[in-house]
Amino acid sequence: MQIAGKKILILGGWGLVGSAISHELMKFAPSELIISSLRKHEAEEAVSELQKEYSSSSTKFTARWGNIFAREEWKDIDWSNVIDNPHNRKEFIGDIFNDLDESILKRMFLYNLITEFNPDIIIDCINTATGIAYLDIYSTTAKALAQMKEGNADVDIMEKIIASTYIPQLIRHVQIMQRAMLDAKVQMYFKVGTAGTGGMGFNIPYTHSEERPSRVLMSKTAVAGAQTLLLFILARTPNGPLIKEIKPTAAIAWKKIAFEEVKRRGKPIELVDMKLENALNIQGDIVFNDFKNIEEKNEHFKSVFIDTGENGTFSRAEFETISSLGQ
Repeated sequence: MQIAGKKILILGGWGLVGSAISHELMKFAPSELIISSLRKHEAEEAVSELQKEYSSSSTKFTARWGNIFAREEWKDIDWSNVIDNPHNRKEFIGDIFNDLDESILKRMFLYNLITEFNPDIIIDCINTATGIAYLDIYSTTAKALAQMKEGNADVDIMEKIIASTYIPQLIRHVQIMQRAMLDAKVQMYFKVGTAGTGGMGFNIPYTHSEERPSRVLMSKTAVAGAQTLLLFILARTPNGPLIKEIKPTAAIAWKKIAFEEVKRRGKPIELVDMKLENALNIQGDIVFNDFKNIEEKNEHFKSVFIDTGENGTFSRAEFETISSLGQ
């Protein structure tokens, strides 16, 4: 596939894989790189870095952001706010389970993103399996079972279970992707997939404080495998773009080493203090939301850390542990 002079959309272009691919593509002089990421600051940061490094290039760099699994109107909203809203939740369920028609297509951010730019090539670096499987149908179902046992299961919890089903969401995502690529006359779709565990086995010891092996993590692997076979049959569908996937089966966990603000869910951590004379008594029950006598320092927590991209930030000791032999 010729890259020179082509317009290329990179989904997940701010991440580890996406940023590395952007630099590789610049060796072949594409006409435009559209960098898409979940958050505005991510996409704009990636574009700014490319513009600085390739200031003499004729390649155009464009930033776009938002949740590609959501409607245009929800693309910048925290997903929990969508699912927790009864009206939006019902609308989302309809988007997934109703027959795909023009009205559904035209309101989806992914479809609009692709048809806005009509790229020649799409390189998809988003961890689709994480985006879908971490809705965690298991904990939601456990709550529903407890309610059913007490005879008071409500509609909200049942809707949340339906909204958390993995395979219907994945199928709808691939359907929307295919229709968008056909309408935009995309020539090639290249997916950087995942094995779900960073190359570790069924007994992976790092499971986000879940049980081991984690059913949620295994769901991520299952969704990743399902997407691979959907792309396999998509590649054998006439009159569509060239479809290719590579699936790394090792941890991709390197973005930068830095001393700066440590962020949690994209936000800095506020520093607070408490004078010794105001210390809480640890006898009896501890009330965790007791904020009396806590003083704000108007500073943010800073430290040395390794940014591993999607997997978060680690201290040196943590990174030594997860990268040691035998993991």
